[in-house]
Parts: sequence; C-alpha cells; structure tokens
Amino acid sequence: MNEIVIFITAPKEEEAVALARGLVEAKLAGCVNIVKNIRSIYRWKGTIEDDQEVLLIAKTKRDLFPSVEAKVKEMHSYSVPEIIAVPIIEGSRDYIGWLNDVVG
Repeated sequence: MNEIVIFITAPKEEEAVALARGLVEAKLAGCVNIVKNIRSIYRWKGTIEDDQEVLLIAKTKRDLFPSVEAKVKEMHSYSVPEIIAVPIIEGSRDYIGWLNDVVG
C-alpha cells in the first residue's frame, strides 16, 4: 500500500484549521482530523517543555510526503514542526479507493 497517515502538531486550533484546509485544498491530503487539547512534553533547546497543542492526522499517499512537508513548513509557526508519517498497512477498500481518488 502507498497510503500513509501523517501526524502534525500545532500550537492553536486556528493554525491547525488553516493547515488542514491548506493540505486538503492543495489535494495533498484527502482528510485531516483535528484533535484538540493534547498535552505535549518534550525537550527543546535544553529545557523540558510542557504545552497544550492540537494534533492533526492527515491521510495521504507516500509519494506526496515531500509536498506535504513543504506545505506544512511554509504555513507553520514552529521553526521545527512535527511532521511524522506512518504507513497504512490495511484499510477499507472503499476508503482507500476514495483517498486515492481525491489526492494529488
């Protein structure tokens, strides 16, 4: 399968919505879910940070990852945004067919 899920975090819901719309409008993702109120604990520049963030879950194709990454970096407020892809190893034939019809 060539389909992937990409996890992206954003600092605020408004930015997450803009990112999601940008990816779907550019046909770089078929669907982007927005999960509010996640808590992220991470190391940044030598300190431990503890922040509220928003998680985006984008469904797309593996060969579109470089374009998704470029679009997210262009639109994102973080200097190093989280953009992590994982393969879809199984999926509903109908959903996967739809996904392939609507993305790039």
